[in-house]
Formats: sequence, C-alpha cells, structure tokens
Amino acid sequence: MRKPLVAALFALAIAGAGAVPAVAAPAPADGAVGKMATGTTAAAVKTAAAPTLQAVNFAGTVSLSNCSGSVVRFPNSADDDPALVMTNGHCLETGFPEPGEVIVDQASSRSFGLLNSAGTRVGTLRASKVAYSTMTDTDVTIYQLTRTYASIRSTYGISALTVQDTHPTAGTAITVASGYWKRLYSCNIDGFVYRLKEGAWTWKDSVRYTSACQTIGGTSGSPVIDQSTGKVVAVNNTGNEDGERCTDNNPCEVDANGNVTVREGINYAQETYQIPACFGVDNKLDLSASGCTLPKP
Repeated sequence: MRKPLVAALFALAIAGAGAVPAVAAPAPADGAVGKMATGTTAAAVKTAAAPTLQAVNFAGTVSLSNCSGSVVRFPNSADDDPALVMTNGHCLETGFPEPGEVIVDQASSRSFGLLNSAGTRVGTLRASKVAYSTMTDTDVTIYQLTRTYASIRSTYGISALTVQDTHPTAGTAITVASGYWKRLYSCNIDGFVYRLKEGAWTWKDSVRYTSACQTIGGTSGSPVIDQSTGKVVAVNNTGNEDGERCTDNNPCEVDANGNVTVREGINYAQETYQIPACFGVDNKLDLSASGCTLPKP
C-alpha cells in the first residue's frame, strides 16, 4: 500500500512541487501496487498508435478524507442513474478488506469533495452505500451516491468520467489525476503485471507506469485517464518504495512461471475495464451478469 500521509507530506517538503510521485496512500497506510516487466500479457506487447492527445484536468475527480477518487459512469449508464464514485479498496473507511473478502451493499454516508477542471472544490457529494469493495484480484471500492449524474451536472456543470470497457494498451499516454493533492501525473503505460503481490494481497493483470509517474501517499484511488480518449482505464493504487520484496508498500511482480521482479520506485494501478459488465440497469451491481469477472462474496 501507499506510505502514510505524514511521510507523503515530508516527501513533498524535500522533493518540491514538480518532483513528487503521484501514487495513492491514505493516512493510516494506503495500499500500493507494483508493476512487472516480465510475464506480461499479450496486450503488453502491443504499442499504442500515435493518437491526438488532449489535456486532462480535474473535472469529475473527488477528494476523500485520505485518498483520491472520481465520479464515474459506464458506457451504458443513464443520466438518471444514481452516480458512482470509484476509489481503492484500501481506501474503504472501515479498513482494508481482508484477502478473499468482498463487500457489497454496505451502508455508508461518506462524503466526497467534488472538483472542477481547475481543481477547485465546488461541492460535497455523499454516498448512500458501498456498492462494491475488495482488495482481492484488484483494489477497488465503488460507492453509490445520493444524487444522479443529471443532478450533479445541473448543479455543478460537471460530468462523470467514463470507464473504458476494453483492455488498455501498452504505450498509452496517461494522466493520474489526484483529487486529494490536486496534482496531475503524466506518463505512459509501461506494461502489465501477471500478478502483483504486496504483503497479504495479490492483484491480477496490473498496470505498470513508466518512471515519470512518481505517485505518493494520498493519490490512492486516483483515476488513470487515457489522454487520447479522456476515459478511465485504471485506478491508481501502489508503488515499490524501498526496493523490498513483496512486503507492504513494496509490491513485487510475479510472472506466470513464479519468477519475482522487484522494481524500486515504480508505481502501479489496477485495470477497470472489467467493471462495467458487472453493473446493469440503474447502475445496479450484478455479479452474476454475463461477462462479470469481479470476485464475488
């Protein structure tokens, strides 16, 4: 997971505004993900074409008490659906889900600070429940809000970010947008990790960033945005801080043959393309839906 917030503040003080890494990490001990250079999937060998890139801003991102997140919708979401906020599983207010644990439909009244394109907080959104949360195979929490997408757009002029429903591509130019720090980190997808192991948790097919995305505590849960489409392709969650092997805050990459690679200073995210298939009409979670591969309780 990510370093405690106090460590992140220290890093900011000594590194300066332009040099701070952008990975997520809450105050107690945020979850971090690592990346892997060996044992990548077939998609990793493909490189993105040279698309027209667009500037990414903060519109639709949110700040949590100790993490980052974003208001998201899926390709089939409707304007009158209850809006959703996505962040990390390790950012759940009740604590880290245990390995193998999946939480669905858990009551929550958590609040989120909604940001506009400039990173200014323009309002407060509130959860009605935790729709889904886990740190098994992936690291994600999805909150259902008390307001619809149309209501949020009518009040604040801000639209939700759309989650891409296809696997991301190696080489893609991306931006990690942290609502907590109000900082943008730009780099590329370096490749994909067969298994990313950190302490007791293991994540599948994780995104590895190129070294330019140096994320820190507080960026956990930030949307990873494709600069050519503006869509969310992953959720930021960890990085190897000290070069240790497979320990908390020091994820390691494990390939299909069990070979372990440690990449100190490299940061990671969890893919989100598999999530839309698990949400149906009215943004209702349906883990039994065709194509839904998220872990089940």
